[in-house]
Parts: sequence; structure tokens; C-alpha cells
Amino acid sequence: MTKNPFLNALAAVFYVSLVSSAMFYGPKFEHRLAETNFGVLIPIVMLSLFVFSAATMGFIFFYQPLRLYFDGEKERAVGLFLKTLASFGVITAIILITVFLI
Repeated sequence: MTKNPFLNALAAVFYVSLVSSAMFYGPKFEHRLAETNFGVLIPIVMLSLFVFSAATMGFIFFYQPLRLYFDGEKERAVGLFLKTLASFGVITAIILITVFLI
């Protein structure tokens, strides 16, 4: 990840968009899979996706701040994390407002 909070936030939005698109368009292939019994595989895949998503978002938000923190730049680390979080929040708010205005 970068030390640019806006780019980190955009990476998080891109990842969320990618996973959301897969979840949205996935059911369109349901007719091909309707005859297949996946049993316990569906909960395993969903839990694995959740764990992978948590790890990915953790990496995006925490990698550079933790490096800065352990390099002794504690204030800069906190600032980068908060700026990344704020940037992600602003981008999310813009998307949410856009969705409700359309």
C-alpha cells in the first residue's frame, strides 16, 4: 500500500466493488448450478470470503500505518490511518448520496 490515504481508500473501494459485483452478478448463473448440490461448500466459501475480505481490508488500512508506527513515526502513523479512514468514508458517502439521488 501507499502512504497516500486517498489511493488506499480507492483501493478499498475497488476491492469492495469487485466483491459486490461478484455477489450481485453471481445469481445470474444460478440456472446452471440449480441441479448441483453443494451442501456444506457454500458456508465454507462464504466464511472464506469473509476472512479474505477482512485480511485484505486490514492490509489496505493498516500496512503502512503499522510500518510507520514501528519505525518510530507514531503521529504520522495515526494520521495516515485516520486520513485513509476519512477518505474511505467520504468516498462511501458520495456513492451513497449518488445512489439515493438517482
